[in-house]
Amino acid sequence: MLSEVVKGALEQKGYEVDVAEDGEVGLQKAKQGGYDLILLDIIMPTMNGFEVMEEIQKDEEMAKMPIIVVSNSGQPVEVDRAKELGASDWLLKTEFDPEEVVKKVINQIGEA
Repeated sequence: MLSEVVKGALEQKGYEVDVAEDGEVGLQKAKQGGYDLILLDIIMPTMNGFEVMEEIQKDEEMAKMPIIVVSNSGQPVEVDRAKELGASDWLLKTEFDPEEVVKKVINQIGEA
């Protein structure tokens, strides 16, 4: 599973990683706080990534948190919508490389 590959790559670099099985659970975890960054898929059960970002933007503190979207699509309309909803970066699953994820995380929040 992609989330486990990402988790492993980030943990090897010293980051603490938490995984949510769907958008609703991810949003609830984000609301509890204690996170520096969110890696967010667009296609998820219960709530899609756009819905999660819409909810995050309603909270002033959560809205400051960097979001890196991981998606199957790099369509300009989807990338633009994600950026409007607060996404700070975008990764395509079809071009997925765990080291690229690590580089983007470091770029957003620094080294662990």
